[in-house]
Amino acid sequence: MKISNYTIRPERPEDYRKTENLTREAFWNVYRPGCTEHYVLHCFRSRPEFIPELDLVMEADGEIIGHIMYVHSNIQSDDGRKIPTLTFGPISIKSELQKMGCGKALLDCSIEKAAGLGAGAICIEGNIGFYRKSGFVEAGSMGLRYRTGENEEIVPYFLCRELKPGFLTGITGSYCPPEGYFIDEDKAEDFDALFPPKEKLRLPGQLF
Repeated sequence: MKISNYTIRPERPEDYRKTENLTREAFWNVYRPGCTEHYVLHCFRSRPEFIPELDLVMEADGEIIGHIMYVHSNIQSDDGRKIPTLTFGPISIKSELQKMGCGKALLDCSIEKAAGLGAGAICIEGNIGFYRKSGFVEAGSMGLRYRTGENEEIVPYFLCRELKPGFLTGITGSYCPPEGYFIDEDKAEDFDALFPPKEKLRLPGQLF
């Protein structure tokens, strides 16, 4: 089953709490007990890297069923240049509608809009099994490394997609996730307390 009667539009201030709750529900106990993605979203809206034109919701029958946000990022090239890129995430789909094509539809629409704004490339962390369907490749195959602190390495979850053909041709360098993705855990806990209580569970396959 696929959802076909949807619309995709910019997020509005009156949507904020709905999309934060949607994000919380979509990520709860997925990568860790509980989640912090809804707090990341909340904080990014007031950061300079945030791109309002690419802050999008998916609606069906008047209900928000999906959300995606983008921020500015860059690749630090080995020749000293900063190559401008975009990064998206979190991307959230209502739990009971996942694996029905909604996520790919929202993502592909957002990619088209990003290209229309003149962006050259998108860098993300994710599962190549899903994102390959939307044109992403492992960034290491393009000579790009993932940086955490002082360490740089080629990792399979660092992905990239050119929006302008040849935009990254001849470029080698490293990418570090934008600062806004690194949040204060205590503040995230305080923010989560504003939502209805949910049980945090330690489950197989979680990353943290």
